Amino acid sequence: MKWLYFSASDAAASYGVLAEDDHIQEVQGIPWETWQFTGRTYHLSDVKIEVPVVPRTFYAAGLNYVKHIHEYAEKIGVTPAIPTQADIGYRAVNALVAHDEAVIIPADAQQVEYEGEVVVVIGKKGKNLTENEALSCVFGYTIGNDISERLWQASDRTFWRAKNADTFKPMGPWIETEFDLEAAQTTVRVNGKVCTHFRTSEMLFGIRTFISRMSQYIALHPGDVIWMGTDGKSPRLHAGDVVEVEITGLGVLRNHLVAQ
Repeated sequence: MKWLYFSASDAAASYGVLAEDDHIQEVQGIPWETWQFTGRTYHLSDVKIEVPVVPRTFYAAGLNYVKHIHEYAEKIGVTPAIPTQADIGYRAVNALVAHDEAVIIPADAQQVEYEGEVVVVIGKKGKNLTENEALSCVFGYTIGNDISERLWQASDRTFWRAKNADTFKPMGPWIETEFDLEAAQTTVRVNGKVCTHFRTSEMLFGIRTFISRMSQYIALHPGDVIWMGTDGKSPRLHAGDVVEVEITGLGVLRNHLVAQ
């Protein structure tokens, strides 16, 4: 089931179920809590797609694909350091923008790149979960584009601006509850040209491993998101570029870049 968070000219933002014919059945409530159909319907072309969820906590797996680790290490001239355990990081909700919204390149940014990622959306509280239990707290999946300024990432003591500048975290377009990770491929296109392609499941540490390890120390809550990292490398982005992240079964997340 595809859950879309959207706004229309005649109503406040709400969730809806998106059908294959691009019609939306509006609901009252939260998909992972309680909800009911309102009886109102919209066509996808007549609404604005919003960020599918603004999380209580925004987690990010970071370096979680081996090829990406090697390519990034080569780019900055260091020896690759392969993580030995599933360590999680954090991102800021101020950076979130929706499908088709603009990513704003700060005036002093010089090396902006994309990272196409599958995103896990938590649907119920999870604490002290085994790997076999881990997926029991997952509601669904969406797509993220981890926009990064690499020079800031290398020079700043934290990722406060390199990863978390306003608009640097496009996410969407919707949440899919029926997703086959093993069959999924991630493809990133810039201005229509394929620049990155990889099997989505080829992670260093999988979703079950991350959720289980995280839940031993922190409780996961409904609406939390976990971005699972990316593979490969990306070209430098510029104002005017259009980036599309497509993941099999989840759709396409599209955003354009503009100069500040």
